[in-house]
Amino acid sequence: MISLIVTTLNEGPAIRRLLDSILAQTLPPDEVVIVDGGSTDDTVAQIEGYADRLPLRLLIAPGANISQGRNRAIAAAQGDILAVTDAGTRLEPVWLEAITRPLRQDPDVMAVAGFFVPDPHTAFEVAMGATVLPTLAEINPSTFLPSSRSLALRRRAWEAAGGYPEWLDYGEDLIFDFNLRKLYGPFAWAPQAIVHFRPRGSLRAFFRQYYRYSRGDGKADLWRRRHAIRYTTYLVATPLLLSLGWWLHPAFWLLWLCGFAAYCSTPYRRLRAAWRRPLADGRHLGAAARLYTLALVPLIRVTGDIAKMVGYPVGVMWRLQHRRQARPGLGPRPGL
Repeated sequence: MISLIVTTLNEGPAIRRLLDSILAQTLPPDEVVIVDGGSTDDTVAQIEGYADRLPLRLLIAPGANISQGRNRAIAAAQGDILAVTDAGTRLEPVWLEAITRPLRQDPDVMAVAGFFVPDPHTAFEVAMGATVLPTLAEINPSTFLPSSRSLALRRRAWEAAGGYPEWLDYGEDLIFDFNLRKLYGPFAWAPQAIVHFRPRGSLRAFFRQYYRYSRGDGKADLWRRRHAIRYTTYLVATPLLLSLGWWLHPAFWLLWLCGFAAYCSTPYRRLRAAWRRPLADGRHLGAAARLYTLALVPLIRVTGDIAKMVGYPVGVMWRLQHRRQARPGLGPRPGL
């Protein structure tokens, strides 16, 4: 039996994209268990409108964070195979079939990683997706840690890993992944299991998202080295190079510009490929819109880095004040 797990909060009309894509699955789920965290819009009504077309079980848990919602949905589910995704996404028709195939074919497989790709509706979202989301070609399956937008696992694996860490509000799926990999090794890889995910549509929303992600890193004590490199680059190396350019030779400014260009090279490579793909409504970007996306890449990069530098110490302070709460189920701490 396959149970599809979803959590929602104020998804409104966007939830219909997900539910319609579940209806279109080549392998239908035996049940769809949705936990709503207390939506104040019409999310619940939208979901209930599919009750006659999907094997729905809807639970309302006001105030539940995403970890609590997922754990509650899994606890209520009846299936041994659990497929997990997020609201606000759209599933490829073969997603459930592809992501559960390793579990259905091999009893020794405990968890399967799927993938997700940007589903942009605007030029800004094209630039956002190219800047922050890896492509399938960039993934190393032996080290890949999947987002819970596209994940499948056995119930006993969820139990052995201790469930999703309910003390962590953002980055919870990463901690869950670490615990699964510690128990069972690398995830099985299902590259055909694609989820379409709409990137953030404004710098304000993006800043808030990455602030929260980085705050989660600080809470969970993750990626110390990465954050240290970021602080050193922005607070030490960049001012030093610019000062040397001012006092000694402008070549130091050129050195800084070359380094920043290299920092943006991967997003620009993804952007060239993204230009060839249509937007969600079928339109292609024109020349002016393409120039706009070129200008956005460095702005998005810097905004994300600032958000991370602001959020990380907030999370560290939380961890120092909640040592006992943050300790259970952490798994390995990468980047030390």
